[in-house]
Amino acid sequence: MAERDFTEHELASTAAYRGRLLEVREDEVRLPDGKTATREYVVHPGAAVILPLFEDGGVLLERQFRYPLRKHFYELPAGKLDPGEPPLETAQRELREETGYVATRWDHLCTLHPCIGYSDEIVDMYLARGLSFSATDLDDEEFLETLIVPLDEALTWIRNGRITEVKTIAGLLWADRIRSGGWPL
Repeated sequence: MAERDFTEHELASTAAYRGRLLEVREDEVRLPDGKTATREYVVHPGAAVILPLFEDGGVLLERQFRYPLRKHFYELPAGKLDPGEPPLETAQRELREETGYVATRWDHLCTLHPCIGYSDEIVDMYLARGLSFSATDLDDEEFLETLIVPLDEALTWIRNGRITEVKTIAGLLWADRIRSGGWPL
């Protein structure tokens, strides 16, 4: 069965907002039927998320306050790409800076598009193993705590709504599949 082409083509693009982290664009596009429409979206530099998995099955999580939702969240370590920085280097840097841990083994698990309806954000997920503690190096405006949680408990936190952040849910489900042998590396 042939797939139909629903590609929209950019006719004009303007920056509606430019900040330190994000840019909001407003584009005029030509639709597949020839009509025009406006598309607003957030331009994001990209990010990396890390699934730090200990030999005993524990997972390293962070707890931090997220201002847009005005509450604390349990998350896997993650961070945005610096200009020109490959995602693996971002993952390695963010794990060390935020948690103080370094890893001897890194595996790329997947690429995520978490907000396809309103952002071009791309997130690469990495499994980090062979973990050892070094020292944290948090950014000046960054406040968080780390905790090691058994994988089964973290999965329960998903089921009971204690963990709701999408990258973390995806990563913990990956960990469960890896542990069960369903997705061998």
